[in-house]
Amino acid sequence: MESPAQKHTHAFQAEVKQILHLVTHSLYSNKEIFLRELVSNASDACDKLRFEALDNAALFEDAPNLEVRVSYDKDARTLTISDNGIGMSADEAVQHLGTIAKSGTREFMAALEGDKKKDANLIGQFGVGFYSGFIVADRITVESRRAGLPAGQGVRWSSEGTGEFEVETIERAQRGTDVILHLREGEDEWLAPWKLRSIIGKYSDHISLPILMRKQQWDEEKKEQVLTDEWETVNKAAALWTRPKSEVTDAQYQEFYKQLSYDSEPPLAYTHNRVEGRTEYTQLLYVPAKAPFDLWNRDKRGGVKLYVKRVFIMDDAEALMPVYLRFVKGVIDSADLPLNVSRELLQESRDVKAIREGSTKKVLSMLEDVAENDKDKYAAFWKEFGAVLKEGLGEDFQNQERLAKLLRFASTHADEGVSFADYVGRMKEGQEAIYYITADTLAAAKGSPQLEVFRKKGIEVLLLTDRVDEWMLSHLYEFDGKPLTSVAKGAVDLGKLQDEEEKKAAEAAAEAFKPTLEKLKAALKDRAKDVRTTTRLVDSPACIVVDEGDMSAHLARLLKQAGQGAPRSMPILEVNAGHALVKRLETGEHFDDLAHILFDQALLAEGGQLEDPAAYVRRVNALLAG
Repeated sequence: MESPAQKHTHAFQAEVKQILHLVTHSLYSNKEIFLRELVSNASDACDKLRFEALDNAALFEDAPNLEVRVSYDKDARTLTISDNGIGMSADEAVQHLGTIAKSGTREFMAALEGDKKKDANLIGQFGVGFYSGFIVADRITVESRRAGLPAGQGVRWSSEGTGEFEVETIERAQRGTDVILHLREGEDEWLAPWKLRSIIGKYSDHISLPILMRKQQWDEEKKEQVLTDEWETVNKAAALWTRPKSEVTDAQYQEFYKQLSYDSEPPLAYTHNRVEGRTEYTQLLYVPAKAPFDLWNRDKRGGVKLYVKRVFIMDDAEALMPVYLRFVKGVIDSADLPLNVSRELLQESRDVKAIREGSTKKVLSMLEDVAENDKDKYAAFWKEFGAVLKEGLGEDFQNQERLAKLLRFASTHADEGVSFADYVGRMKEGQEAIYYITADTLAAAKGSPQLEVFRKKGIEVLLLTDRVDEWMLSHLYEFDGKPLTSVAKGAVDLGKLQDEEEKKAAEAAAEAFKPTLEKLKAALKDRAKDVRTTTRLVDSPACIVVDEGDMSAHLARLLKQAGQGAPRSMPILEVNAGHALVKRLETGEHFDDLAHILFDQALLAEGGQLEDPAAYVRRVNALLAG
């Protein structure tokens, strides 16, 4: 005779204790999300069974039809969410319900404490949906059996959501999981069938397997509605992306997005298409309104779920979307891929390549439409995701031209929203290049001495201040046949924009300044590759530039900040021969000190750092005292 099963008591992982405290004390503004999360978990369990059964059909046992059931017992004051999905073994119950992946825990708690209004978003985003049951329950019992295990290896997990939980082995014929919520005092609203049906319709209508509740009928004797033994489906039970667009409302698209992304805000834009041809697939893709906290983690998996013939295959199928579109959320359902497709196969499949290319083009078309028809909305998108989109200029040569048209910049004419097309449309007669400057901040770019002659002549210059800009410019050389030219590289040549008299005056000034120029070259031989007169300065005495083929000083600084080495190259000092400070050099007094001060000031104005700030201060003090 077998000995009776014993209960084992376990302590919650420390992080779970903290989360339980936050969940039960903070998430009161939107209590109904607990049902959304538990139904979603039940649906996921069925998806997992369907996926595992591709290789082992015996896991279906004698119940191949997967479903979720929601039931309640007014007398016992319990609400039960059941599924006949993959189920859990005793070890899995301890692992999944008593611990949580530590990676996201700190971020979850920090985000929740920072903004309790986002509770509906955060619960799902950090994988702590099960614990939301404690919002309305003072005790939760979970009974489960993993598919494939014998009936005697069922498990019962129970906890009051404090410091501990109990686990025991039970007899359980039914595969899958029951989550039984023992409701707190004052939470009787969750025992009302109309309330439960309403929430399921709001949050879970898109779930592709049936969610069942027992039918009600009028009891003449009791003068009230009573439950029957007959169950009925209370959701549409058809994956939203498989339904014709004409049958789906904007509100349904938006609610599906919130379910899919755990975002509390509606999406900025979405596109829903069925693609037919050599490769057949359905895509429902969304662009969020706000950037996620981990947007800059390029190793983060994408936000696209892969289904094959409506069977869920994997979350975050990064092979379906390029890295620079990692903010896109959605679903792609393929009719061509094999049902047992793996991440490795995804990387090699020709069909996946076709899906990726088609989906990329569709996202770009969606962004082009927003940029053309709703400039305010596109400006909001650009503020959140523009810097990430720029990565595509070097990663997606096939779409480079389309991406270039979507770029937006600040310029000397406007602080934001300037496209290349806007710039080209405003180019001066005779202007042959698109001029730009890179800097750490907009203020630094606007204040650069290199812009002075361009301002004087009213020539627009793009101000590029994102860290990714220098990398982008190493892949983008022109737009609409106009070369992109840095105002801080090489000798400034305004070509037809500079009249003959200006050229002659500049040449005469340079000739007269030659002796002083030679002395400057000698004084700065260890710091400057060359010293020359310039026509690019109007109000400043000097500026730093680099040779046409050299790395920009801004990029060199970015590499240094990232801990990477940059090839050492000395800059060129350009001086304004007509400036009063430069004219003082010709008197010869304190020549070396003044030469180094001139260089240091030009370096500071360009955004650089002095190698010897103390020497600079000594020289300035000596001149001020003298």
